[in-house]
Amino acid sequence: MISSILLVNLKGEILIWRAYKDDVSRAEWEGFCNRVIAAKEARDKPVQGINGCHFVHITASDIVLVAATKDNVNVVLVLKLLYKMVELFKSYFGGAFDENQVRRNFVLIYELLDEIIDYGYPQILESDILKRYITQGGAKTVNLNDQEQLKKITVQATGICSWRAEGIKYRKNEVYIDVIENVNILMSAKRERLRADVSGQIIVKCQLSGMPECKFGMNDKLVMSTEQRQRSWDKGIALDDYRFHQCVRLSKFDMDREITFIPPDGSFELMTYRITENIESPFKLLPNVKVLGRNRLELSLQVTAMYDRNITATHVRIDFPCPKNTARGHIHNIGKGKARYEPSQAAVIWRIPKFPGRQEYSMLAEVELASTVTDKQWVRPPIQMSFDVPQFTASGLRVRFLKVQEKSNYKPVKWIRYVTKAGAYQHRI
Repeated sequence: MISSILLVNLKGEILIWRAYKDDVSRAEWEGFCNRVIAAKEARDKPVQGINGCHFVHITASDIVLVAATKDNVNVVLVLKLLYKMVELFKSYFGGAFDENQVRRNFVLIYELLDEIIDYGYPQILESDILKRYITQGGAKTVNLNDQEQLKKITVQATGICSWRAEGIKYRKNEVYIDVIENVNILMSAKRERLRADVSGQIIVKCQLSGMPECKFGMNDKLVMSTEQRQRSWDKGIALDDYRFHQCVRLSKFDMDREITFIPPDGSFELMTYRITENIESPFKLLPNVKVLGRNRLELSLQVTAMYDRNITATHVRIDFPCPKNTARGHIHNIGKGKARYEPSQAAVIWRIPKFPGRQEYSMLAEVELASTVTDKQWVRPPIQMSFDVPQFTASGLRVRFLKVQEKSNYKPVKWIRYVTKAGAYQHRI
C-alpha cells in the first residue's frame, strides 16, 4: 500500500522518516518537501504527484504528515490512516501534537510507526491496546513475559472486537447518549430561507461490564410505519448522509435500520449524520437598518424563540455588523442581556445568558459614522448568531429505544441528552 511515512514541519524540514519499502528514495522526499511544503503549496492539494510518486498529506498544527506510494492506492483510506495517526499521537501526548512534542518523543513515535503499520499496511490503531505495551517513561502496564496476558492482547488486537477488551467490570452499569446537532441556516434580507441543514453527531459514554450488545433505534421514516406516523406527532426523519464507528454492524443496519454494536469502553462517537428536510429554526430574526442621515444609522433587531416554553437556551450571542468607518455606537433599548459596539469585531454584540422559549426580545441601537473621502457603499455582511439549546433538536431526531443485552442480564441506567448548537446561522440585512 504505502511506501513510507514522513513528519515534516512547515519549513520543509524532515523530523521523522519511516520507510516500509525502498521504492521511494530520500531524493524524492526532499524534492517533495522543497517543491510543496517549503513553497506553501501543501494546503491547496492533499495529493501531489511528482515523477510517478504520489504524496498524500494532511496538516495538523505545525506538522505535515505525508504518506508516499508508487502504487494505485485508495486515497481516502490513506487520508483516514493519517488522521487516525494524529488521534493516536494526541492520546499519547496529552491532547497536544506539534513540533515540540515530535522532537521530544521521536523514539516513541518510531516505536508506534513500527507497530501500527506493517510493510505499508495499517495494523493496530487502537490506543487502548497500544498503551498496554507501548508506554512513555518505560512503565509497562503488561508483563511481556506473561504468556496469558500476551494471549489476551493478541486476541483483542486480531479478534472481531479489537476496540473492546474482555473482563471489564463496573459496580454501576451506565450508558450516556448525547445527540449534538449543529444547525446551519441562511436567511435572505426578504426573510426567505436560502439554506437549512443539520450536521449532527451521537456521542456515547459507555460504562458497561462484560461484552454487551447494544441496539439503538431512531425515529427513522424508513422504520416507522404509516400508521405510527399518523397516530404520533413525530413524522420521522430522513437521513441524507451518515457515518458510523467501526463497532457498528452495517449489515444489520441495512436490513432493519437498527444500529447494533458492541461498544468500546469509555466515550466514543457512534455516528455522524446530515439532514436537510423539515429543519426547525430555533430562532426567528427580524432585523432592520434605517439611514438617519449621512453619518448615522439606526439598527433594530427583534428575536423570537421558536422552541417550547419549558426549554431555555444559553450562551446566546448575536453579532449585528456595522460599517468599517463606525466611530461609536449607542444602545438605546434592549429587552434582555447586554449589548455594546465592539470596534474589533466591527459589530454590535448582543449577549443573552438565558433565553426562555416562546419569548421575544428586541434591541435598538444607533451608530455614528466617521467621514470618509470616498462615499463607498457599505456591503452589508449577514447577522451571525451562536447559541446552545438543550433538549431540542432542529432536525426532529429522537432516540426511540436503547437495548443492552449481556450474558449476566444486568439492567443498566440509561441517560439521553439532546443539544442543538449554532453552526453557520446567518441572516442577511
